[in-house]
Amino acid sequence: MGVEFQPVLALGLMSGTSMDGIDAALIETDGALRVSPGMRLSIPYDAVFRTRLAEAAHGDADPYGVERELTDRHAEAVRALLMRASLKPAVVRVIGFHGHTIRHAPDERLTVQIGDGARLCALSGIDVVSDFRRHDVASGGEGAPFAPAFHAALTSAIERPVAVLNLGGVGNVSFVPAGEAAETRLIAFDTGPGGALIDDWALRHTGEPIDRDGRLASSGQVDRRALGALLDAPYFNRPPPKSLDRNAFDLAPLMRLSPANGAATLTAFTAAAVARSLQFLPTPPSRWLVTGGGRHNPVLMSALATALGVPVEPIEAIGADGDALEAQAFAYLAVRSLRGLPLSFPGTTGVPRPTTGGAHHRAQTLAEVRRR
Repeated sequence: MGVEFQPVLALGLMSGTSMDGIDAALIETDGALRVSPGMRLSIPYDAVFRTRLAEAAHGDADPYGVERELTDRHAEAVRALLMRASLKPAVVRVIGFHGHTIRHAPDERLTVQIGDGARLCALSGIDVVSDFRRHDVASGGEGAPFAPAFHAALTSAIERPVAVLNLGGVGNVSFVPAGEAAETRLIAFDTGPGGALIDDWALRHTGEPIDRDGRLASSGQVDRRALGALLDAPYFNRPPPKSLDRNAFDLAPLMRLSPANGAATLTAFTAAAVARSLQFLPTPPSRWLVTGGGRHNPVLMSALATALGVPVEPIEAIGADGDALEAQAFAYLAVRSLRGLPLSFPGTTGVPRPTTGGAHHRAQTLAEVRRR
């Protein structure tokens, strides 16, 4: 990349569209190809807060009413992780704070993440980079997906081309090509639903927030008519770059189905949507590496392998930690932001040129406070 930077310790935070909780992770990185994972933890949201967050994301409540609590919960995650790692805040160069997406409408040039970066900076005593997506959207990009540069760094030592598939609430793929300067030739886009529709269906019909181990889906049959209606959405034929809101698809075609058949159909829908993405890749990936909560669902993983016809493996197959990956990605992106390196590219978000971004919040030292 021209300039060699010394690695620094960074901490990343992620509250994903699955709304299950906060992931926090430490990495040492130079913001380029050097990534050394550290300790991580996950703190689940309680049912009451998860409901409030869901209401905000669905437009049923004022999102900024939960922003302060969301930020404070992230600050507690920072404290808990540093305590577990026996580290002082002063040794962490920067926190990458994604916040929580409550609306993503790229066709309206709009993406909204709640989370107060300045407050987190004050509570943690560590520099914070937040608001990663705004500059990309303002520059003409989709504002998502944002992890591909990190995926390129993670896969730099393995055979490529390879696809990294994140199955959180929404599914997104990063196609990392073979050869030099892979970062500048990345292709990435949202494939369709990840686990959000399956989770919503399971919660409605079983009271559980997920279809654990795919048990509900495995007891049902795919309804081909409902699946066809879901796959008829214009989104799937639209060329990338493209991205989705968590609520872009609804469950109307499934309303007549039993709980088990609905879960089976939604699982098939997620896999089929991923398979549709192949038409937009320059060459078929030799393997698919899956991260996010979806990789824990054996029924979904089996459906993906059948639909794609090549090895589909959890990201752990290359020594990475799929439960930490998104948090690690935003730690990595925070370091890139501090150094003015691109976070998004024409092939990932559709931004006209490689683009940096992020809002920087600088922690004051005790000496600075005393001088004021």
